[in-house]
Amino acid sequence: MDTSTLLDPMFRLPFTTGLLLSGVLPLLGALLLLRDEWLAALGLAHLAAAGALLGAAAGLPAVLGGLLAAAGGAIAKGGIGARGNAVYGFMILGGWSALLLIAANTALGEQLGHALIEGQLYFAGPVELAAAVGLGLAAAVSLPWLMPRLLRARLFPQHEIANRLPARRWHLGFDLLTAAGMATATASVGLMAAFALVLAPAWIAFRIAPGWRWTLLLSVGLGVGGFVFAFGMALLLDQPFAPVLVAVLLAAAATTARPSVRA
Repeated sequence: MDTSTLLDPMFRLPFTTGLLLSGVLPLLGALLLLRDEWLAALGLAHLAAAGALLGAAAGLPAVLGGLLAAAGGAIAKGGIGARGNAVYGFMILGGWSALLLIAANTALGEQLGHALIEGQLYFAGPVELAAAVGLGLAAAVSLPWLMPRLLRARLFPQHEIANRLPARRWHLGFDLLTAAGMATATASVGLMAAFALVLAPAWIAFRIAPGWRWTLLLSVGLGVGGFVFAFGMALLLDQPFAPVLVAVLLAAAATTARPSVRA
């Protein structure tokens, strides 16, 4: 692989944007798998894609439109107190339906809709980079506070009830952080690549890591390593980035697709 290609000014912003996302999304994926809500990534991504398309039709940046739609879904989910993957399944259906209907009834809808699904990282600019930096800062500030509470809620669910803790605050906080992550990633790497960055690294880490800290470290390492390798291979082979990234992460997951020895 010619490393000078990665340093080309033309690809500097896209590479930096994707690198930041590949470090944050696997952390969110680990927590989503912990909560048995891994489908949240795909549900919120579909809402983000529909919101991005609607926002673009209204003259708003795609990232902003996607963030508003995904955050709205997260707030609605928290408002009704829903847990588990079922609610995200309905988000997928609603987002998919809205995405196609908006695409069919706006001027550049179909073209932009395909771009959101397939990814447009090579065209990421200052707006996408700023959103990725903002996401990274939000994760750095909030996750040290959120993570122990989410772990406790998963391992000792009666603790919140017995002590009358305001659990909705941190559950909603994490849902909003996930919504921001999926909106930012959908507008840059694309819907399915964003979902793959959330699911695959964390899924692999859960199968091979000896503990929680190693799960987090391996998730981030696999996400960043997979992104760098896929970015370089896509440029070297002149291929679209998103499907190459998904293929790389699937290949990595296939190496651990054996019965797990963990309980």
